Amino acid sequence: MPLYHDEDQAMLADTAAQFMAEEGAIAKQLRHWRDRDCKDGFGHELWKQFAEMGFTGILVNEDDGGMGMGNVEAGIVLEQIGRNLTPSPFLTSSVLAATALKDGSDDLRGRYLPGLLSGDSVFAVAIDEGAKHRPERIKTKAEKSGNGFKLSGQKDFVVHGASADMIVVAARTSGSDDDEDGITLFAVPRDAAGLDHAAVRLVDSSVATHMKLDGVELDGDAVIGEVDGGREVLNKVLNAGRLGAAAEGCGVAGGAMDMTIDYLKQRKQFGKLIGEFQALQHRAAHLYSEVEIARAVTIKAGQLLDAGSEQSDLMVSVAKAKVAKAAGLAVKEGVQMHGGIGMTDEYDIGLYMKRDRALQEFLGDAYYHAGRVAQMSGY
Repeated sequence: MPLYHDEDQAMLADTAAQFMAEEGAIAKQLRHWRDRDCKDGFGHELWKQFAEMGFTGILVNEDDGGMGMGNVEAGIVLEQIGRNLTPSPFLTSSVLAATALKDGSDDLRGRYLPGLLSGDSVFAVAIDEGAKHRPERIKTKAEKSGNGFKLSGQKDFVVHGASADMIVVAARTSGSDDDEDGITLFAVPRDAAGLDHAAVRLVDSSVATHMKLDGVELDGDAVIGEVDGGREVLNKVLNAGRLGAAAEGCGVAGGAMDMTIDYLKQRKQFGKLIGEFQALQHRAAHLYSEVEIARAVTIKAGQLLDAGSEQSDLMVSVAKAKVAKAAGLAVKEGVQMHGGIGMTDEYDIGLYMKRDRALQEFLGDAYYHAGRVAQMSGY
């Protein structure tokens, strides 16, 4: 498979690029909602526009009214989201939750997908139970209660948790906290009794919650997939989300790099454009190669995931780790090459650094995924 987009994907990229640059621009969205201390951290009007463009249903099957596209196409949209730092619930709703709902019943899909497709609903996914991403250990309990279940426990850093109309929750229905089996996924509505959120604003101005489940009662039809068999579904969700985060990270890296290159072409010191200094040219060339390698491995991971390849699990972690390194380099070089003004809020380059920092932690940082790659490679 070639490591570039085909004709249809290129058209989608052009459409997404124009839309995000015009409607999702930093001044129009990120700065606007940040400066108003918006409780959601994003604009619902823009989310409706996402729906009008067909973006919200990009991973929803055609039989359910969606676009029926794949993770490569979702990554194309996410790259433009990252490039423009566009705040939206696309990654949590249209990638993570939409992937989970593919294994949901007809009733669940009929209940929640129309709202996603119209842009009226926002979804979240609650997996982690601590400061770091460790999905191997889940101790939130789901006990049998009549014809349904009662959920008790806590989930941390649930992005868009307080804004979500439905939250996909991973809970343990059997076994010990570290067991591979015994996990079940549940679709928890926002108005469920016993569900409580403590909102926290992240470094990139997005909003997450520490979510407490105190005996949340759910009917049996809230189960996504099979009882005790949710680990397989959870792994699908994690792979889609990790790849999506990598794709957005590519956009963050590309946006920061482009901004920095433009600055090198404009800023003068000692009567010369700083872009004429060979040391900065070398650093810019190195950065370009790292960003392109990150984009290539992300496209490859998406192709393997869409093809159902056995290598997709490995390549997704390779992509997440590589993009974290490349994007980290891009934002650091960007701030440094901008000089002192790069540390001010007046210039957008610092906003790229903040978004990169949040994305690196989301669904596992570079060290977590490097460890997974080593383990899957037999080390």
